[in-house]
Amino acid sequence: MNQPNQEKPEARSVTPAALVRTEAAALEALAARLEGPMAAEFDRAVELVLRCGEERGRVVVTGMGKSGIIAQKIAATLSSTGTPALFLHPAEAVHGDLGVLMPGDVVVALSASGETEEILRLLATLKRKGDGLLSFTCNQSSTLAQASDVALDCGVEREACGLNLAPTASTTAMLALGDALAIAVSLRKGFKAEDFAELHPGGKLGKQLAKVRDLMHTGDAVPVVAPETPMTDVIYEMSSKKLGLTTVQEAGRLRGVISDGDLRRLLEREGGAALSRSAGEAMNAHPRTIAAGELAATALRILEERKITSLVVVDAAGTVEGVVHLHDLWGVELI
Repeated sequence: MNQPNQEKPEARSVTPAALVRTEAAALEALAARLEGPMAAEFDRAVELVLRCGEERGRVVVTGMGKSGIIAQKIAATLSSTGTPALFLHPAEAVHGDLGVLMPGDVVVALSASGETEEILRLLATLKRKGDGLLSFTCNQSSTLAQASDVALDCGVEREACGLNLAPTASTTAMLALGDALAIAVSLRKGFKAEDFAELHPGGKLGKQLAKVRDLMHTGDAVPVVAPETPMTDVIYEMSSKKLGLTTVQEAGRLRGVISDGDLRRLLEREGGAALSRSAGEAMNAHPRTIAAGELAATALRILEERKITSLVVVDAAGTVEGVVHLHDLWGVELI
């Protein structure tokens, strides 16, 4: 219960637009610090995380309450951009979960006040078991900031809520600072789209960044005829494999392709006489091909530009490795 003479926070009316502007102003102030007085500290934070990766350590992110929720997201962003990370709940840590800490780990502790009791109780153990302590706080004079190897300032002029109490602008600043750290580390590591794809095999992102080799048809699913194969057998092979074409191969090497379109144009030109042709006589000897290591989005772009439905996948020597069909690329977006 409040004492009669205790000052109470005065509520103020906050419109949704004003709330968003308050949080935006907090981010602008954070950006200014990152370009100025905090630039060197941020670089030290990046080096701390990079060093932990070189020593096969992980980033262990911790925080209570709303800061804990932000900590979970930061750990997820680090992991998805190539830096192994996990979330440690500080209250559970004192009941045995501190066992997850390994030599070489770096701890990132989030606390707006820098005086969160559950985190302060862990400081001695964190400093002993971990190889570095990085903090995000709004109070650089706090116990947590002073105990940290690197302390990053996510302070805000005021919270966005009308009472200036609920964590709003401060958690937004913490989240942005965590994103900045994760991306800065990934850039220093040379993290590429291909690496991102390996960590996101499911859903829209996974398919967008998938390689052709991940989606192509291989083995017996690939239609194959020899140059001397008669057209009746060519048509049977195309129909049975249902990929809209057949490869024409010799000793595994691609000699040409016969597509549904090629077959239709041949029949329009020659009528029934087309059936007396061999695959070698009817094939397109210079088809567009693709390498297995190309992105699926590249294959989709070629198919759309050329208005075709399939591409043959070959290696540098011209050996057929598979066929990728337009249907395999549904859900892929051009990038």
